[in-house]
Amino acid sequence: MKLLQSSIVPVAAILCAIVLTSILLLAYQVPPVDALRVLFTGALSTPSRMSDMLMLAAPLLLCAIGLTVSFAAGQYNLGIEGQMTIGGVASMWVMRAYQVGDSVAVFWCAAIVVGAIAGMLWAFFIALLKHYTRVSEIFAGLGLNFVALGTSLYFVFGPWKRPGVASMSGTEPLDESAWLPTLESTRLAWPTPIIVLCILILIWWVLRHTHWGLQVRASGLSALASARMGVPAVRRMFEAMAVSGGIAGIAGALQVLGVYHALVPNVASGIGFLGLLVALLARADIRWVAPLAIFFAMVTSGSIQLPLALSTDSSIAGVLQGMLVLAMIIARSVQRRGEV
Repeated sequence: MKLLQSSIVPVAAILCAIVLTSILLLAYQVPPVDALRVLFTGALSTPSRMSDMLMLAAPLLLCAIGLTVSFAAGQYNLGIEGQMTIGGVASMWVMRAYQVGDSVAVFWCAAIVVGAIAGMLWAFFIALLKHYTRVSEIFAGLGLNFVALGTSLYFVFGPWKRPGVASMSGTEPLDESAWLPTLESTRLAWPTPIIVLCILILIWWVLRHTHWGLQVRASGLSALASARMGVPAVRRMFEAMAVSGGIAGIAGALQVLGVYHALVPNVASGIGFLGLLVALLARADIRWVAPLAIFFAMVTSGSIQLPLALSTDSSIAGVLQGMLVLAMIIARSVQRRGEV
C-alpha cells in the first residue's frame, strides 16, 4: 500500500507531462502519438540503440542513487556534476599508467576506486564549506562544478593533450585493451550495468535496513532533534555527502572506461543534473530511482530518432523533461492541499 501511495505523484506527473507535451506537439502540427511512440520505443528498436540507452541509464542511475543518499540527509548536492567530472579525471590519471601486458583488471579496479575517492573528497569539501563557513551546499556545489570542468579542460588542453594538437574531442584514447569489454556488435560495456545494480542494491539495503541509514534519514528530517536524541547528525551529513560524491565519481570513471575511452572536457554531459530531476521525481525514494532513470534514458535516446522519423527537432525530449518538472510541482501542490 505504501509503495502504491508513493507512486501516485511521479505517475501523475509523468501522465500530466505527456498530456502537456502532446498539446505542444499538436500546436506545431506534429502527430503526438507518433512522436511519443518514437520517443518511448526508438531506444528499443535495435540491439545497438538499446545498448546505447543502457549506457546512458547507468551513469544517470548512479547519480540519482548518490543524490538519494544526500537527500536522505537533507543535503541538496547540486555539485553532483562536478563530482562525476572529477571522478573521470582521476580515473584517467590511473589509466594513463596502463601498459599493454599489465593486468588490466587491476587498473580498472584502481581507476574506479580512485574515481570514487576523488568524487568523495570533492563532495566532502562542499560539506566542509557548509559546516564551517555557512556556505549553502547548493551554491558551493554549483561553484565547484565549474572548478571541476576547468580542471578537466586543463588536462585535455594541457598535460594530457593529444600529440601535436589539443582537441575538444578529448585526450589521446586509451589503448583498446584497456577498454571495458562490450557485448558483440554493441557498445554495451557489460560490467557497467552489473556494477550499477550492485551499488543500487547495496545503497537500498544500507538506507532501509541499517542503523547508519536510519540515523542519516533522521538527520535529514531534523538535524537538531536528531542531535538531541544522541544521533551524530553533523557526522552523518558529512558521510552522506561523501557517499553521494563517491558514487558520482564511479559514474565518471565508468564514462571514461566504458563510453569515451578518453577524458573529454565535459565528461558528465549534463547527466548529473538529469539525475537530480530523477531523484526529485522519485522523492528520494530509492525504489523508484531505477525505473525513472530508465524512463529518462529511453526518452533521451529515443529523441535522436525524431528528426529521421518525423522531421521533428530532437529537443522535444528536453521539452518533455521540462514539462515533468512543472507537472511534478503541480502534482505535489495538489497532494499537499488534499492532505490539509
